[in-house]
Amino acid sequence: MSQYDNVSVVKKANVYFDGKCVSHSIQFADGTKKSVGVILPSTLTFNTGAPEIMEGVAGSCRVRLKGETEWKTYGAGESYTVPGNSAFDIEVSGEPYHYVCHFG
Repeated sequence: MSQYDNVSVVKKANVYFDGKCVSHSIQFADGTKKSVGVILPSTLTFNTGAPEIMEGVAGSCRVRLKGETEWKTYGAGESYTVPGNSAFDIEVSGEPYHYVCHFG
């Protein structure tokens, strides 16, 4: 799906890592929350509270989950899961990586 309908959007952006990652929080009528964002070329480490499914919308990235040594590459249309109370490294080179983060 290329768009979400009937959602509430928090107007103020979430800006992380000096602007290398910017997202907006959205909430659905059923209470489901997601964030829609972009990561500019960089290597960053994110910590998670709740489990997350990261869905690639455009661009590509390399990801290394906490405790793993191998990096895996994901592109548009591909997703990866990050456990709650964990962390992951993400590397974006070239074009920005557009994503939807599904919390849950």
